[in-house]
Amino acid sequence: MRRYGLAFALLALAACEMQGGDPVTRTEIGSRKPAEGKPSPSPSTSQESACRAVDFEGVALTPCVADPSRHCISTVLADPSGKLYRSLSAYAAALGDQAGPVAFAVNAGMFDQGGKPIGYYVERGERLKELNRADGEGNFHMKPNGVFFGTGGKWEVRAADDFYANVGDRPQFGTQSGPMLVIEGKLHPEFQDDGPSRAIRNGVGVDAQGKAHFVISGAPVSFGQLARFFRDELKTPNALYLDGSISALWDPASGRLDNGPPIGPLIVVTKRATATP
Repeated sequence: MRRYGLAFALLALAACEMQGGDPVTRTEIGSRKPAEGKPSPSPSTSQESACRAVDFEGVALTPCVADPSRHCISTVLADPSGKLYRSLSAYAAALGDQAGPVAFAVNAGMFDQGGKPIGYYVERGERLKELNRADGEGNFHMKPNGVFFGTGGKWEVRAADDFYANVGDRPQFGTQSGPMLVIEGKLHPEFQDDGPSRAIRNGVGVDAQGKAHFVISGAPVSFGQLARFFRDELKTPNALYLDGSISALWDPASGRLDNGPPIGPLIVVTKRATATP
């Protein structure tokens, strides 16, 4: 079974070269540690990390950058048998010594109790879940929510209604989450400057140069703080919240592999075989 899992994982890694939970806030992760019985991965000496550590308004953040001239992005949910990975460590284990192309990977948005996405989800051009514009409880339904998607080296974040009205062609990858953090240069209208809701959180935004910025906090952070970092420091006109408390990052170059509560789909950023000008 592992042979097929590895083959599928490698296919996901190569996808861009072939182109062309419960949404309610969850319990805190606590300390991040490797899965029991498995040693911490050693930092890769063959690549420079796409991630860095920064301090913003007294909170430690780790931004990671995907550059379309150097990287590809794909979404990953399960192996060929249909078994969901549910963690970055399980995906890393499936790749084994074939993980070299991975620049970094993060959780990809909100999911139901079984780990399947509750909103729009496309993997390798196949739509596995349609756009969710329903009203409801929890962070996902704090309208507007949005979609992170792309084909080839063109990546975007759009509010769900904007996506529905203006995106006709199915992208190569896509994942829906919510709420939006930044909409056309403005913070989500329901955010306070520094509200009482705080958690380990992560999100994604795309800047004017087309680079995708993924940010995960190292300590509990408010929605307002995270949104301001995307707007003021990263200059992303649109940014999307991915999740809180279960947020995780795999950065092979630094040896970081977060382990915590089960997650749903993954966003995997890989190095292009040949960088483009």
